[in-house]
Amino acid sequence: MMKIKNLFITSLLCLGILTGCANNVNEKAVEEKAPVKTSQSEENEEIKETSETSDVISEVNYDEIAKKAEGTSVNLYGWGGDDKRNQWLDDYIIPKMKEDYNIEVNRVGMDIDEILNLMLAEKDSEEGDVDVVWINGENFENAKNNGLLFGPITQVLPNFNDYVDQDDEGIKYDFGEPVENMEAPYGGAQFVFMYDSSKIDNPPKNAEELLELAKANPGKITYASLPDFTGSAFIRNIISDIQGYEEFMDKDLTKDKLKEMLKPTIDYLNELKPYLWNEGQSYPADNPTLVNMFADGELIMAMSYNPNAASTGVADGQFNENVRTAVFDKGTIANTHFLAISKGSSNKDASTVLINLILSPEAQISKADPETLGDLPIIDYDKLTDEQKKLYDEIPSGKYTLSTKELEEHRIPEMPANLVPLIEEIWEEEVLN
Repeated sequence: MMKIKNLFITSLLCLGILTGCANNVNEKAVEEKAPVKTSQSEENEEIKETSETSDVISEVNYDEIAKKAEGTSVNLYGWGGDDKRNQWLDDYIIPKMKEDYNIEVNRVGMDIDEILNLMLAEKDSEEGDVDVVWINGENFENAKNNGLLFGPITQVLPNFNDYVDQDDEGIKYDFGEPVENMEAPYGGAQFVFMYDSSKIDNPPKNAEELLELAKANPGKITYASLPDFTGSAFIRNIISDIQGYEEFMDKDLTKDKLKEMLKPTIDYLNELKPYLWNEGQSYPADNPTLVNMFADGELIMAMSYNPNAASTGVADGQFNENVRTAVFDKGTIANTHFLAISKGSSNKDASTVLINLILSPEAQISKADPETLGDLPIIDYDKLTDEQKKLYDEIPSGKYTLSTKELEEHRIPEMPANLVPLIEEIWEEEVLN
């Protein structure tokens, strides 16, 4: 039986008022009430006893955790607006948890700001509804700094230790914030452009070429209004292309200093503005709206944080077969989205099992298929068995999507999470208005 040392951090940061809980997406999902879960009083007593001991290293046996979790239920909270992800969870993860571990999984769709508020309310209860939460970026930083997360957790996950490259910067840092084993990777993402190849022969390879394309096709290109997650990512990609990302990795930059530094990018965006859709007087409210405009032929370019979005759109009948994918020569932003366990969770055992299952090579490969979800696997190819490598190699991409190799060659890091809302504020003040 596998034994892994697990250090439970108990000296949590003092609770402050939770602010800046920006949603990673702007689309609003319908809030669902979490079902009543099976009680685990013995488990909670054990966790409570552990949490009262500072800096304790205890031998944790994953097989025993899984055995204790049998016959219970666990709630998975996250944005509910991704229909393909919901279907993958409903058709693959939930049945497999029941079949392999006799654990019921309740998927609860809710916006991240509402989830964080609920985690805040449940922080000291250990009887909370939020067990596992889909999270990343500034929301992770807020939750971590306000003591809303249980952990560290990754040391006890066999699939994390067996299949994940723990030295990968995208695993160690979440938007520049050290993960410190307080969350486990869920999947990968990378910003890409999608374009209509019947109208664009050569997609822009940098910001300057994008400007020239917009001038040649006025009203046919735009981006979503910030703080839309993808629209915001577009602005950060422009910053990185024009100015480089290296000087923007300082978490201590003030807004005034940042505004001063961003002048070349602001000047560029204001030069681009009159050639955008509606002459830049307004912007699509969110990226799904922009993608629909592209699908309808109103725009000749779109963008996505899912590099498989073009293939997925063709498979779904949303896009015609002229769609193609492109990235800038200097690269586009890539990041990892994560799963964490709420400190107030009443079923940390089942939460651990659920996260470990999602980290399995089979689960990661299953969601990578564009027709299923198109979510990039976060497992290390070199750590896979020959049989698992064969499954990985068979993941379809097609002519609509860039190869994994090309994407990896054009990956650049995210800027620190605390700079993102500042950049969005500066855009609103200097470009939108």
